[in-house]
Amino acid sequence: MRNNRSVSTSRAWSVAGLVAGFAGLAVSYGLAMVMTIRDSPLVAVAELVVRLTPGPVVEFVIKFFGSGDKAFLLVVLVVLSAAIFAWTGRLARRTRWAPVIVYGLLAVLGGVAVWVQRSATALDALPVAAGLATWLVCLSLLTEPLRRHERATTTEPGDVSGPARTGHTRRTFLVRAGGMTAAAAVLGVVGRAVGSGRRHVEETRRLLRLPGVTRPVPPKDSRVDVPEMTPWMTPTDDFYRIDTAFVVPAIEPDDWLLRIHGMVDREIVVTYQDLVDGATTEAWVTLNCVSNEVGGDLIGNAWWSGVRIAGLLRAAGVHTGADAVLQTSEDGWTCGTPLSVLTDDRDAMLAVAMNGEPLPIEHGFPVRTVVPGLYGYVSACKWVVDMKVTRFADIEAYWTEKGWSELGPVKISSRIDVPRGGGEVAAGGAQVAGVAWAQHTGIDAVEISVDGDAWTPARLAGVPSTDTWVQWVAAVDLAPGDHTLSVRARDADGLVQTGEVQDVLPDGATGWHTIDLTAVEPGQTQEEDG
Repeated sequence: MRNNRSVSTSRAWSVAGLVAGFAGLAVSYGLAMVMTIRDSPLVAVAELVVRLTPGPVVEFVIKFFGSGDKAFLLVVLVVLSAAIFAWTGRLARRTRWAPVIVYGLLAVLGGVAVWVQRSATALDALPVAAGLATWLVCLSLLTEPLRRHERATTTEPGDVSGPARTGHTRRTFLVRAGGMTAAAAVLGVVGRAVGSGRRHVEETRRLLRLPGVTRPVPPKDSRVDVPEMTPWMTPTDDFYRIDTAFVVPAIEPDDWLLRIHGMVDREIVVTYQDLVDGATTEAWVTLNCVSNEVGGDLIGNAWWSGVRIAGLLRAAGVHTGADAVLQTSEDGWTCGTPLSVLTDDRDAMLAVAMNGEPLPIEHGFPVRTVVPGLYGYVSACKWVVDMKVTRFADIEAYWTEKGWSELGPVKISSRIDVPRGGGEVAAGGAQVAGVAWAQHTGIDAVEISVDGDAWTPARLAGVPSTDTWVQWVAAVDLAPGDHTLSVRARDADGLVQTGEVQDVLPDGATGWHTIDLTAVEPGQTQEEDG
């Protein structure tokens, strides 16, 4: 009897581990689907395994299993996870802290797999964190009655309360395990149902063919020939992303409508097909976030395709006295944009494509606004569905009511990309390169200073318009030792970038980007000096 009871209890601990483990996977999966993250952590791990597997092994699996190789890998991961979860449950019987370590390691693996995905952000790690919390809570709830059960079975002879207590703890365990299993199943089904809408939109997006949209071809003289230099055209997957949407809107193109109203002669409702059939404008435009710190990377340059907003506003007939357009996103986010920048000669557009392809969902599919010369918080409305022509005196937008300035023109800025700060370069002649920008004004000159000495002019690459950043390169003579490099730019109006340091709030950061580095003799490293 004692051996049978021991075996039965051991199985219960394994079941506890299994239930807690798969509950955590269900929570992470459901949350990933609801948040419209591209893949759940388990799928991300599978993709990471494929990425790290040697080519010959992948080829063998594909030949052996055909198109089902990914499904086979997921099955293997599920079985392996089940074994780990059951083992973790048995570990909990001996010590409380061992499962924490196991779950922590699994969470780290899931977090790494999610992080190396394309366009991953810190928010993508939330399902991993939720799964970890679920593992810990569920295992604790399931093992607590098992511990009480084992204490009850070791009571002294004659204790008539023992059987009653063991029966109670068994019922508690079964009720909790059953409830968690049912909840996990429901969450998985609900998550998949919610996520299916996003996946259908993504499938629609990929099949779209947009007439008038061309492939991006960067101008030949737009890039400087410096190793490890930032690309002049930012790949779509690397383009920065800032939004306030917890759940990214997924809108079918056929369901999208834009209402233009307010201080106009006639209200206009624009469909996606109207934009596709309209006159397409295409332009290289650099966008950057007002939260971009000096030397930061919240900036990117892309080939945008769409329909100019100016023509739509002319058709609506804007009233005299209007000076703003309040844009509203599908998720409720708002921004107030100066009417003047939407109606002048710049390529302010309702964009439908980015780098020659339909907009990614994360970047505003099916339609977003692109306005050169303004920070995104007052112009770049993703998933835009409403434009109200109005006056600044009558509106407040999402960020302006939180203390940011009203107009948001981009400030002249520059950045050193090569060499990286804190690194080493060969003493003597060294190449320094980077980017500078002053959208819709243009960059006229860039200068470099070594250790606070005189400013030396850099050579500028070519640009197709004033709406993009420009790459630059300079040669500097560095003696062996530690040095400080600074960069500043001058725009086409003659304004020199200020060295006064200002935070990003309320209207963008200022200051010169400065890096520290060490120049060493050729063939020598800092470690060898030590």
